[in-house]
Amino acid sequence: MAVLNVKAAAAACGVNDGKRLMKWYYPIVLFCILAGAAAPTRIKDIVEIQGVRGNSLSGVGLVVGLNGSGDSSKISGQAVASLVRREGITLTPGDLSSGSVALVWVTAELGPWDREGALIDISVGTLGDAKSLQGGMLLATELKGFDGEVYAVARMSSVSTISWTSEGNTGSKVTKNHPTVGRVPRGAYVEKRELGEFVEEIAGRRYVTLTLLNSDFTTAERIRKAIDALYPQAAFAQDPGTVRVCIPQEISRLDEVSFVDRITQLDVEVDAPAIVVINERTGTIVIGGNVGISETAIAQGSLVVKIKEQAYVSQPTTPFTEGATTAVVDTSDVSVEEDEGALIRVPAVVTVTELANALNAIGATPRDLVAIFNALRVAGALQAKIEMM
Repeated sequence: MAVLNVKAAAAACGVNDGKRLMKWYYPIVLFCILAGAAAPTRIKDIVEIQGVRGNSLSGVGLVVGLNGSGDSSKISGQAVASLVRREGITLTPGDLSSGSVALVWVTAELGPWDREGALIDISVGTLGDAKSLQGGMLLATELKGFDGEVYAVARMSSVSTISWTSEGNTGSKVTKNHPTVGRVPRGAYVEKRELGEFVEEIAGRRYVTLTLLNSDFTTAERIRKAIDALYPQAAFAQDPGTVRVCIPQEISRLDEVSFVDRITQLDVEVDAPAIVVINERTGTIVIGGNVGISETAIAQGSLVVKIKEQAYVSQPTTPFTEGATTAVVDTSDVSVEEDEGALIRVPAVVTVTELANALNAIGATPRDLVAIFNALRVAGALQAKIEMM
């Protein structure tokens, strides 16, 4: 499955009438259609290992040192007043209204193998009406999980926004990227780990569960066969989206990582479903590699609606029009024309390349293809599922 521009698709399929193919009457972005043999893919690229996942952390923090681009509300002032009160300094929110402070939401992703003392990246976004975080410094912030426990602490560090804002005296303003969102690489220390468990023990046997990114009976069975060829009778397909692998007894616990590496490095051929995805809003059509149509006939034509609007002046000059005034009257002329279409026989096809040749040969535009595919499905000639976006 791949993406081609309409003209490129026409050239690839041997259609030279580019003008006819490029004629449509509402915006079309892409026409996607191409065929090709599925190349073997590593198991690790099409599955996820159950138990290996990250955890989202978040917390409310303060960015200080802003040059007048911070919050103008009292919320940030209240937060700063509470913070400096710990240092024995008493302030009121009104004492901190210079726009040098911004209240922010700090987020991070705790990886499944991040241990205590490790540094992880954090993201920062404004909560108030701050205009920019450029040049600001994030104060130490506790980052908690959904269980309320503190798993990391953001260290005091500069916020990188990769943006800039320039404003003139007359109100003109130029902004690049998003100055109210920033990032701090390696900006938080892990205080508590949440290690993933990828090996499950049931009745004295150890299992690793592989979850397919795209559930499919054929692909799941191919994964099972590939693993069984290396470790006989070790894998079984529990369902189209899950393959469970029993770790052989001779594999020690110290070699479990090596075992998972070996089975996920195996190559399998991913089975592509027969599906046509249509997005009428953008005019995008994606056709799967196994889509085919039965022998059928298609009449292809286009309706062109022309609407002509003009205004003329009504000047009353006839008798009995005393007191009448000159007026401007709008009129509309509507005409509908239909291009002559021919009933064209389309032979039975089994590949996307042949399907592209057949449809492009009749000069079908992406707009026409949407109607053609829906009509083929109703007629029972399309051997594929249509998914509308």
